[in-house]
Amino acid sequence: MTTDIAPPGILATTRGKLILTLLCAVGFLDLIDVTIVNVALPAIRGDLGFSVQELQWVPSAYLLTYGGFMLLGGRAADLLGRRHVLVAGIVIFGISSLIGGFADTSTVLVGARLVQGVGAALTIPATLSILTTTYAEGPERHKALGAWAAVGGLASAVGVLLGGVLTEGPGWRWVMFINPIICAFLIPAIHALINDDRPAERKHGFDLVGTALATGAMLLVVYTLVEAPDEGWGSLRTVGGMVGSAALLAAFCLIESRIRNPLVPLSVFRIRGLAAANITQLTVFAGFVSMFFFLSIYMQSVLGFSPIKTGLAYLPVCVVIGVSAGTASSLIGRVGTRPLVVVGALITAVGVYLFSRIPVDGSYVSDLLPGMVVMSLGIGAVFVALINAANAGVPSEQAGLAAALLNSSQQVGGALGLAILSALATSRTNGLLTDGAHPDEALVEGFQRGLFVGAVFLAVGALMGLRATNTHEAEVAA
Repeated sequence: MTTDIAPPGILATTRGKLILTLLCAVGFLDLIDVTIVNVALPAIRGDLGFSVQELQWVPSAYLLTYGGFMLLGGRAADLLGRRHVLVAGIVIFGISSLIGGFADTSTVLVGARLVQGVGAALTIPATLSILTTTYAEGPERHKALGAWAAVGGLASAVGVLLGGVLTEGPGWRWVMFINPIICAFLIPAIHALINDDRPAERKHGFDLVGTALATGAMLLVVYTLVEAPDEGWGSLRTVGGMVGSAALLAAFCLIESRIRNPLVPLSVFRIRGLAAANITQLTVFAGFVSMFFFLSIYMQSVLGFSPIKTGLAYLPVCVVIGVSAGTASSLIGRVGTRPLVVVGALITAVGVYLFSRIPVDGSYVSDLLPGMVVMSLGIGAVFVALINAANAGVPSEQAGLAAALLNSSQQVGGALGLAILSALATSRTNGLLTDGAHPDEALVEGFQRGLFVGAVFLAVGALMGLRATNTHEAEVAA
């Protein structure tokens, strides 16, 4: 028996609950590393000699390869077997984390983060496709995906909390060292609970050219955006980088439409609402992920918070996202996914807008807590609703690809958003410093600009969500 043919009601069994717990744990491990380094950034900068502009490569490197190789990870899961690819990804993730923990230069750390992203890109599509092929479509899958999405939302907040505790305690290197320990427990659990679903023979090959083009396009555009404040937005290097990334993307689309076994069969976008869900995911995360980068530096560099105090400041986010995601999961059957996506994204936009008003002499209770509560109420609902909308009606043989597309949109959106918003913030800060402004004032005004644009991205994401699948309508029609 394989995980593709699972009896209805498996979630009610002990094995079904254990499988869901395991899958959520794997997702939590990968997603927590998106934000766990944020609180540690000042300590990393002091230890390894990063500049402020270069520092964003610590979170961005992970997001880049995470998103860039996600499609290959999804394809590999469908062709080679989900358990096989899942274990391979966790091994890569654990080893690269260990290397990152021992890094003595900025280059080694960024390199380790790039490889970490490759490991995560293999595990997430395999994990999510195991989930969607294990639990029957309908209420059971809604519950499973709701749990997965809640864990994903919590991971972002718990990441900064745990990052602060580890940085203040044993040191920032334990932000990396903790991963191999968790991986050592996950691997035997995977072999015990997940059936080996490798096909008897491999009938199709991998689209390595498509993978190289897609990843190259994303790397080039993010690198160009990161360097733009120093090079100049109208410089030949900046314009050339943007044109080059567009050319690589166009070549990717052309090849995918012509080769026999594409990385992304364009027919997958005929699945109702899938393209809209992915565009919404990309736009929302472009505005959401950067918030942790800006606020973590703001709390430590401007308000003078310690790493552990900064981490604890995000505790309300963990609680509210959990409540919001749980509530949204129970509402999907009644109102559907689309209203939750749209309303959730708008509420998140309001929360991030409140952050864009942070002052130099701010306080946690009056200037940060309200935005954290509002933002968390919205993003928890978005997590749950989008993941259900994107997986509705996807056939089992394309589950890995659909999972990869959604998660690729999430990580690429985060990487692009971080590059764009930090570039805008840096440009504003540098301009004010040139005019003689106080460094703290210049830094905060830069953050204000970046966060305001983040709120705009989220509002645009809400509009995009109007095109996403509404599962309630689909189920009623069926």
